[in-house]
Amino acid sequence: MGATTSLASRQLSVTPGGSVDATVQVRNNGTLVDQFTVDIVGDAREWTEVEPRIMNLMPGQDGQVTIKFAPPRKSSVPAGFVPFGVRVLSREEPHGSVVEEGVVQVEPFTDLQVELSPKSSRCRTKARHQVVVDNSGNYPIPVELVANDPDDELKLGLDHSALTVQPGTSAFLKLTAKPHDRFLKGPERRHPFQVTALAGDIPPTTVQGTVVQQQLLPKWLLPALIALIALAIVAVTLWFTVVKPTVQSAARETAKTEAAAAQAALQQKADTAEQKAAAAEQKAAAAEAKVAQAPAGNGTPAPGPVTGPDGVDISKGTSFDTRIAGEITANPNPNAFTTVGTADPEIPAGKTLVITDLLLQNPHGDSGTIRILRGGKVLYEFGLSNFRDYDYHSIAPLTFGPTQKLEIAINCQTPGAPEPATGKCKPSVTFSGRIAG
Repeated sequence: MGATTSLASRQLSVTPGGSVDATVQVRNNGTLVDQFTVDIVGDAREWTEVEPRIMNLMPGQDGQVTIKFAPPRKSSVPAGFVPFGVRVLSREEPHGSVVEEGVVQVEPFTDLQVELSPKSSRCRTKARHQVVVDNSGNYPIPVELVANDPDDELKLGLDHSALTVQPGTSAFLKLTAKPHDRFLKGPERRHPFQVTALAGDIPPTTVQGTVVQQQLLPKWLLPALIALIALAIVAVTLWFTVVKPTVQSAARETAKTEAAAAQAALQQKADTAEQKAAAAEQKAAAAEAKVAQAPAGNGTPAPGPVTGPDGVDISKGTSFDTRIAGEITANPNPNAFTTVGTADPEIPAGKTLVITDLLLQNPHGDSGTIRILRGGKVLYEFGLSNFRDYDYHSIAPLTFGPTQKLEIAINCQTPGAPEPATGKCKPSVTFSGRIAG
């Protein structure tokens, strides 16, 4: 048959930090002596005591068990209704075990604290504090924070003025305090203020703080300025009394040394020049003496004429210029040259064409090669991509006899881009010189 139980009170109320008792009657309905174990199931078992936990009952005998509910005064035990069960286990007849159910109400308690960090601050223009609201109670508390300055010398600001603090948590709020008036220099000014936490029917909680206002100018500034001025005076005095005269003296000595060295160098150069001039005069005198002693008719002959082919004098003659222009179709073969015209006029018999200047023109920016020919032989070769206009002066004049033709040969690789495009290279050469004979 097992056991039968009865709970004297199924709904209890307890204040955290206190305790409440409940009585359970246990009866052995079996025919054997039985041992019964009593325990608590549910969230309340952590803070519940059973006395006794084990009892032995004769058949038909009753026993009494006392259940003590003692929740701690901590935020970890929230306020409200907590269901529980009283379980009675039979050793002889386990299937005959029973559970009595009930509810214990944990009453709310309040433990609200407000702290200010730091309690005292120093500033010139604005101070910063932190307000900490701790809820060590067992239920959420809506809190309204009010910051005020009894002397109305500060502008106080909170980033939140109302909030709800959950049990076992802390809220952190930023508080700024700005003095209304500022001063450049003078003694420190103390401005007290307070922060009050209002939470419904709970008595207000107030914390005191102080802002120590300092002068705007740092205290080290004036001594630093005085020291700086003193150093400047010392530096100026040293400059005019020691450094500047020393520098000027050293500069004068250096200038004298350099001037003496320069004068000595100039004198040496002048002496060397005089020696060279005297030697030249001696050589000239010796040459004149040799000329004077040389036999008549044995002097240095006058320069003769400049001769070209066939002994023709090419130092004189009539001026001459001509232009040879080409219009050559592009050919990718770099060895494909086209020979263009003979200079005009024809070279008369017994005459020599003397070329001293060449003007090469490539106005369209063609690429390729142009050659200057004399009687079919290459004299000069120029890359077209290297010039647009090229004025060439020959140190040794080019001479052409009556049987030697003046020609140009052109290899056109890539034509330029005139408008309209012709697909042809159009370089030219202008020759200047004279016909002598």
